[in-house]
Amino acid sequence: MELKVVPLTQWVNRALRVGLIGLFVGGGLALLATGGSAWGEGGTPVPGQVINGAHRAQDEGQRIYEKANCVGCHKWHGDGGGGYGGAALSLRGTQLSRDQIVEVVHCGRPGSGMPHFDRDAYKDYGCYSGITAQDLGRDLPPDAATFLRPNEIEKVVGYILEHIKGKGPTSYQDCVDFFGDSSRACEVYKNRSIGSQATGTEAKQ
Repeated sequence: MELKVVPLTQWVNRALRVGLIGLFVGGGLALLATGGSAWGEGGTPVPGQVINGAHRAQDEGQRIYEKANCVGCHKWHGDGGGGYGGAALSLRGTQLSRDQIVEVVHCGRPGSGMPHFDRDAYKDYGCYSGITAQDLGRDLPPDAATFLRPNEIEKVVGYILEHIKGKGPTSYQDCVDFFGDSSRACEVYKNRSIGSQATGTEAKQ
């Protein structure tokens, strides 16, 4: 059997053609998988869109809210309830100011399950007018599972103030903003909204 010798340059050209075809096909399949609308200019995820079944944070603050597992106790909607650290307060109904919320995230809440997210809390970062870890003793807030940098704390507090605090009962739109419009998690709020509208229509008749 005669072996055919293929010049190196010809082999490289063939490999490049195959690679480019694979790149275009793969890119097309990826675009189909994401619905074509989940990416903005430069490949940036569009806030709130669903990509491969996973929702995208509507902004950096929400991403940090999830990264720090605020959803574990305060829930995705911020209304609180039972959680890993006990019964968390409602962020929707809180009367705390921005500065007070910032301090709570940095320092936690003494005597409760609310952890401190600043690694240097009660050390280099002064908490609650200079109270120390020794002063608090057993009431010292626990360490967070994930510490946040100061700029991350500012962003997550900004997210709470813009999207959660004072926003009233959780709505279907709140759910869509958080999970994306393809999530089944929002169906309960959608049905509740439809029921409320129907009740309002009946009352007017």
